[in-house]
Amino acid sequence: QVQVVESGGGLVQPGGSLRLSCAASGSIFNFFSLYAVGWYRQAPGKQRELVADITMGGNTNYVDSVKGRFTISRDNAKNTVYLQMNSLKPEDTAVYYCYVYRSPRGYWGEGTQVTVSS
Repeated sequence: QVQVVESGGGLVQPGGSLRLSCAASGSIFNFFSLYAVGWYRQAPGKQRELVADITMGGNTNYVDSVKGRFTISRDNAKNTVYLQMNSLKPEDTAVYYCYVYRSPRGYWGEGTQVTVSS
């Protein structure tokens, strides 16, 4: 059974930090290192947007609004990708989703809520 599960969301004050985790399980992920992974977010009334992604080779890419604040990393031994989020702003409030993909298939998690508010 294929599962992609996000965790680590919550309520944090502006300027705070959170670390999100994306864990992939199932036999299809026996070679997790061959998959690319993206973190997306969707705020109320807005389209889902790519926040950061990491290739199987470890190359990373970030949307401009999070550069210098967010860091994506992966631990292939644990089939897990992390999103370290620092200096959080109210506009970072959204549901954060993980997408694990290798052409032609991709798998979404159900998301984890991040709320940045004082």
